[in-house]
Amino acid sequence: MNTGQYISGAGHIGLIGWLLLGGAFAPAPEPFEVTEVSVISTEEFETMLAAERPPETATDVSVPPAPEVPQDQPAPPAPQAEPDRPQPEAAEAPPPPDPRPDVSQLAPPPAEVTDQPPVLAPPPPETAVLAPAVSDRPRPRPAPRVAPQPVAAPEPDVKVDEVKREEAVTEAPAETPREEQQATAPEEATTEIVTEATEEPAAPATSIRPKTRPARSEPAAEAKPETKTTAKPKPDADTTTRRDAVKDALAEALAGAASEPAAAPSGPPLTSGEKDALRVAVQNCWNVGSLSSDALRTTVVVAVSLSEDGHPVGGSVRMVSASGGTTEATRQAFEAARRAIIRCGASGFSLPKDKYTQWRDIEMTFNPEKMRIK
Repeated sequence: MNTGQYISGAGHIGLIGWLLLGGAFAPAPEPFEVTEVSVISTEEFETMLAAERPPETATDVSVPPAPEVPQDQPAPPAPQAEPDRPQPEAAEAPPPPDPRPDVSQLAPPPAEVTDQPPVLAPPPPETAVLAPAVSDRPRPRPAPRVAPQPVAAPEPDVKVDEVKREEAVTEAPAETPREEQQATAPEEATTEIVTEATEEPAAPATSIRPKTRPARSEPAAEAKPETKTTAKPKPDADTTTRRDAVKDALAEALAGAASEPAAAPSGPPLTSGEKDALRVAVQNCWNVGSLSSDALRTTVVVAVSLSEDGHPVGGSVRMVSASGGTTEATRQAFEAARRAIIRCGASGFSLPKDKYTQWRDIEMTFNPEKMRIK
């Protein structure tokens, strides 16, 4: 409770100690500077100043005498008088201007105005331009593959392969069944890359001169259109019967398809490793180097049906959906995906046969950023 006394006592003790011992820690004083001087009188000071003054210089300078001018010099010649200049002749006065004629009595003749419009000249006849006899140099057809030798496009139902084979003709059945050989043909190729700059422009090089505007004619009296009654042809009995038969067949086929439910795939599903192997195989054959920038931003979903040996079924490659591009870009992206499936499927995809019902129908999403298998 004596905190104040303690603080006061400590302060007083510190102050007394500083007064007693503070001088021991003070720095040593600096030494004083002393200069020796001498005291002189005024006379001695004047004598010192007189000794230091420089000697006075002489300011009087002797001037040399001026030279004498001889008196027998000849006088300067008198100036010559200027010759008289002839006075210019006075210019003749201009003749007075002609008087202005009086045009107040003159008046322009009245213009002839007619009610009939002027007749325009008939337009010049059109001249037909004949095509040149020499045809243009044939341009190569754009193809998805570049090869040393050009190859014609194969038939739609022919499978793409590196070796060309003819379709085997089925002969009489022998004792041992023989596997039927399918016709194959190499993919279409060209010897050079056909770019957009080398394609033939669609716009015509020259155009026909536009026709001149025809002369305006007086509107003729509108004639009343004649109403013609045409008899409707009677439908043929055979045509009507044929149409009814086609409608009945279509209705029966649609009813049968609706009544039969789609068979669900059976067996174990494909593993992620098997899907990745199929995706990598198709992606290695997927060439997007020839696509336009708009097609590279297009995503297409392509469906394909495979046989049991892993080969794509002819004509089963179809586009399910597309997004992110124009119609032309979608077509280019689908063609690149179709070529990738056919090219890699020519040797057959390595898929487990016990899961055939799972990979018989496959949908592939071709996206330049990420490719997926469904």
